[in-house]
Amino acid sequence: MRFVNDFFRASVILLFVFNHAFYSQKQEVSKNSSVCGADNGDGTYKNPIIFADYSDPDLVRVNNEFFMVSSSFSHFPGIPVLHSKDLVNWHIIGHVALDYPFDEFKRPQHGKGIWAPSIRFHDDKFWVFFGDPDHGVIMSTSSKPEGPWEPLHLVKEAKGWIDTCPFWDDDGNAYLIRAWAKSRSGINSILSLHRMSYDGKTLLDSGTTIFDGHVNHPTIEGPKMYKRNGYYFIFAPAGGVKPGWQTVLRSKNIYGPYEDKIVLEQGSTNINGPHQGGWVELESGESWFVHFQDRDAYGRVVHLNPVYWIDDWPLMGIDLDGNGIGEPVHIFNKPDVGRKYPVNVPQTDDEFDSNQLGYQWQWEAIGSSSWYSLQKNKDHLTLNSVLIPENSGNLRDLPNILAQKFPSEEFTFTAKLKINDADMLGRTGLIILGQDYSSLEVRNLGKKLFISRTICSDADKSGEETISDSVEINPGIIYLKVYISKGAVCNFAYSIDNANYILSGKAFRAKAGRWVGAKIGLFNIHSKHEKGSDVLYDWVRVSPL
Repeated sequence: MRFVNDFFRASVILLFVFNHAFYSQKQEVSKNSSVCGADNGDGTYKNPIIFADYSDPDLVRVNNEFFMVSSSFSHFPGIPVLHSKDLVNWHIIGHVALDYPFDEFKRPQHGKGIWAPSIRFHDDKFWVFFGDPDHGVIMSTSSKPEGPWEPLHLVKEAKGWIDTCPFWDDDGNAYLIRAWAKSRSGINSILSLHRMSYDGKTLLDSGTTIFDGHVNHPTIEGPKMYKRNGYYFIFAPAGGVKPGWQTVLRSKNIYGPYEDKIVLEQGSTNINGPHQGGWVELESGESWFVHFQDRDAYGRVVHLNPVYWIDDWPLMGIDLDGNGIGEPVHIFNKPDVGRKYPVNVPQTDDEFDSNQLGYQWQWEAIGSSSWYSLQKNKDHLTLNSVLIPENSGNLRDLPNILAQKFPSEEFTFTAKLKINDADMLGRTGLIILGQDYSSLEVRNLGKKLFISRTICSDADKSGEETISDSVEINPGIIYLKVYISKGAVCNFAYSIDNANYILSGKAFRAKAGRWVGAKIGLFNIHSKHEKGSDVLYDWVRVSPL
């Protein structure tokens, strides 16, 4: 029997290597694909499947459809819900958290808020649970993944409880597994399990430690619980975000003891910290794992890896060196979902011709309808001028920046702006926002309009802005553009005809924010010494560089 298992394992490894080698030759075929597309169009896909900051992804299959959620921290609407038919082509269909029950989130709370949500389908409903490290365990349900979702419910007020995942067992008992944030509780590297009410709204005990990872799996967190072939499985990342790995635990008893095994590591690839994600099994019998990779300014981008089960342990990706631990794939066969589906990507463009903002947009805090309108001026986004809040050190403290994620390694972002009341204008424009930021903005100085570049280093430490390359312009229509190239290098330019662009200022290298990638957004503000006026954005368009 040992020989048969070893032979099967070797066969699987050789199959993975063959797939990897064969399809790596096709890499150039998809080089000029859409801005953030992963579908090569030839039956293969390339990683990352979403080159955007959907960190801590979790997913669920319902019949032949897949639904994914990710962390959103203090950006709202929160917890984007994405949909796919083939695990490769994804589209945003809504958000779980349109509001938040804690007043401090009316101002930016960088890195706080919604951490690592999980999504499940049970009792004909979708369930999302997450841990807010400063407030506790929170959940919501909906009969439809696109919503509307029930108002957020505080399951348990607590400090440092994070990465929550519900589990309903075959016997009708319900559980919640979670991790700990050392920054709030002084505890980490252990996983705790609670009995939970069937409706998910109450925890029934104070919790039991079911795994201690201090020795072999430090900083173990992000647990996702499953049941397969009589085993309880816990998929949990360990080792830290960039240097870490994916651990799987298994036991015949939900309370353990649990065996542990590393099933995915960086190995010889350039994909750091391949961990923190979710597992699904297809109707075809295939298994797949979705996880993130930290790409600095681009955020935590989403990868897809095949999973093969050997001796009731998952093998993820390709075991290139034969050590029993998988390594991430770059190009591979698409999942067998029974048919081919059209190429699809998370939204980026917005013509502002709808009665709601595109799902790609998020505010830097809980949004307000007083900040904008899509009805006041037909087919335009009207951005109202918002008074800069008191005690704001710089633009990073603004709640009313309307932003979206970087959608690709290289792209251009263009916004068509119309200024009507030049005499009343404060400051408006586009911004690349992270721990540093830079903006290309139109401002009123002495009743004259200027287009200026602003750079703020160490914005997260109350750094001061510097202004460069100010040029006087006339009121009317102006196009604002930023070119993002590899390494998150940003070059800003403007135009009056959308054909001839003038570069403004020097190149700026974007930096990540607090637990998030850099974002690109629009704003309109005024100081207490200005009255401010609204401005019109006709459209925003994202294109390949």
